[in-house]
Amino acid sequence: MRKPPRGAGLFITFEGIDFCGKTTQARILASYLKGKGYNPLLIREPGGDRISEKIRKILLSEKNANMTPLTELLLYEASRAQLTQKVILPALQEGRSIICDRYYDSTLAYQSYGRGLDKRIIRWLNQIATYGLSPDLTILIDVPVEVSWKRREKEKRKKDRLEKEKIEFHRKIRQGYLKISRQNQKRMKVVDGTEDIDKTWQRVKRVVDSYLIKSYSLVKE
Repeated sequence: MRKPPRGAGLFITFEGIDFCGKTTQARILASYLKGKGYNPLLIREPGGDRISEKIRKILLSEKNANMTPLTELLLYEASRAQLTQKVILPALQEGRSIICDRYYDSTLAYQSYGRGLDKRIIRWLNQIATYGLSPDLTILIDVPVEVSWKRREKEKRKKDRLEKEKIEFHRKIRQGYLKISRQNQKRMKVVDGTEDIDKTWQRVKRVVDSYLIKSYSLVKE
């Protein structure tokens, strides 16, 4: 598949198990990049578009506990295809920068390492749903599952269908993410998320600043 045309905007994604802190860090980064004049658009997966948000409700509703892994996979890919074509690609072509809370790495981690679906099928569907688009930089906020579990218990809000999965499921996902990061070291950077928000942000900031400096150097050359 040919890669879609895009402008000069950055495409940064955040990944990690539930309650790792990635959503908070994505918001902080959006504010940071705005201050640098990047005009960032902060979105989430699944969601980020009217139709994709409707699919999100189906995916995360605890009423759908009997959803099959294949149905789950196809719904995630449908949401991603809609978001990519209607939101991400147009924004990048306009030169805007995108910060996305989850993207295709989540599907490989959750639906392959977590659910046991064939990696080859997932990679193929990811390629189709993204129109061949890949993030410039992916930040994996890594925490042990036991840490995320303690944070989960402190959260007063109602937990969604995937957050309610057993701890072993989340252990498989974390190990999956770490394997994915080792296979994609140029794009994917692992950040320790076990400490407080500010210390984690300082680590994220160093990763992003380093990427921006390298990108600027390449442009100048």
